[in-house]
Amino acid sequence: MEKQEYTITLYTENSIGMIGRISTIFSRRKINIESLNTSPSEVEGIHRFTIVISESEEVVRKLCRQIEKQVEVLKAYYNTNDELVWQEQALYKVPADVIAEKAYVERLLRQYGASAVVIRNDYIVFETAGHREEIDRLTAELTKYNLIEFVRGARIAIIKESAGFHQKLKEFEQQEPSPDVVENEFLDQQDEVFTM
Repeated sequence: MEKQEYTITLYTENSIGMIGRISTIFSRRKINIESLNTSPSEVEGIHRFTIVISESEEVVRKLCRQIEKQVEVLKAYYNTNDELVWQEQALYKVPADVIAEKAYVERLLRQYGASAVVIRNDYIVFETAGHREEIDRLTAELTKYNLIEFVRGARIAIIKESAGFHQKLKEFEQQEPSPDVVENEFLDQQDEVFTM
């Protein structure tokens, strides 16, 4: 199977140690996480993880099923880049004299939609958002002009064809319980079944 980039979106309860438990699932399978972001979701008390990996679809499907077995994980989705609206954010620290003296650098920053965050006599910090390739191109260009520092944020993504997790929760809450009562066949055999 051919590897490609997938974005895994997890909805979880907000509990201590979730990042560690989820990353352990990846490390046991020897899967490298390229990007990891966690934030509150549209539902109060539920967090959203956005994880980027490069793997085959079969591996990603199995991985999502395994992650969903975690008690605090409510749902795991995986998507290709075409199925998402996504961005990454970057900060660049550039010498102030380069911006003042070289009109090309100023045009370049404008072309990539960069905006100044901090302006000092010795340096200027710019912020931009875009796809990884765009950020890589701007970084390569600014490296030619004494780029002092660079940092990129993790991917954030929204699934295009999704009504949102909040809608799924509402649908679940509106479902009526099944009229059929399912009895536990082992309930009357507690001593035999539950002894050690």
